[in-house]
Amino acid sequence: MQGPYSVTERLKPTSAHMLRATDLLKSGSLVAFPTETVYGLGADARNGRAVAEIYAAKGRPSFNPLIVHVANSDAAQIYGVWNETAQRLADTFWPGPLSMVLPLRADAGLSELVTAGLNSVALRVPAGKVAQELMQRFEGPIAAPSANPSGRISPTTAAHVLAGLDGKISAVLDGGACSVGLESTIIGLTGAPTLLRAGGVAREDIEHVLGTSLKSAQSGEITAPGQIASHYAPKARVRLNASRWELGEKTLGFGPMECDLNLSETGDLVEAAASLFGCLHKLDEMTGTQIAVAPIPKSGLGAAINDRLNRAAAPR
Repeated sequence: MQGPYSVTERLKPTSAHMLRATDLLKSGSLVAFPTETVYGLGADARNGRAVAEIYAAKGRPSFNPLIVHVANSDAAQIYGVWNETAQRLADTFWPGPLSMVLPLRADAGLSELVTAGLNSVALRVPAGKVAQELMQRFEGPIAAPSANPSGRISPTTAAHVLAGLDGKISAVLDGGACSVGLESTIIGLTGAPTLLRAGGVAREDIEHVLGTSLKSAQSGEITAPGQIASHYAPKARVRLNASRWELGEKTLGFGPMECDLNLSETGDLVEAAASLFGCLHKLDEMTGTQIAVAPIPKSGLGAAINDRLNRAAAPR
């Protein structure tokens, strides 16, 4: 059965429900599932109709490619042209919040919608017991962008998924809150190693492993997921780097301060990253038309947090 769906099934990570989720994916249906980063909206990456359903459910621009989730690095090599740099990163950061964009193998067998017409593919091995079990049971590649309407706040709980996609997808597999709460870092490996999107692994940690500096992506190029300027946007307008609050604003703080919600009262960037999307969801539900955000350091995971906030604040 393809969407729209009259009812979105609520599944738990029991053996019976994991089997149900697997069967739904194999039938071409959409299943949202938890990873350590955010909830992904999963479909069989080899099934063009199923992948098209992702775009339809999310209202996602067709030129924005999808990340393909696989069980391990051996599976990744079926779809992307492997090299020594990819192996080093996989050995260090997989399973985990790192995606690699590699040249697409000619015999990969993936839907063209997954790569949005590019000759490259974004691959990731997700961490987390539920995601890993689903990968093992499905025994194939799962295309899975964040399970939310395109451009809206990424979901870190099953409730967030249902708030945006209830009735538009077949099922959501509820594995609790995501531990990282921030999408994966994306590294381009079709040429010199390039940071395409900041995320759950800090740039400095990747550069330490590689022993070299990462290039920065060319402005305006869409070579990987998450590069559209207006993205991760709440309904309310967003004002960044606020040194003081204005009357009527909904306020998001960082460090010790008076505010409606605080990413981390102690100034911990890991805690801030994990709570970012949850805080934006809560603020968006409050009365008011503007969210003001305190300055966030740009070092480490702060780079990814600022990247998300800049996209949330972009004109739309």
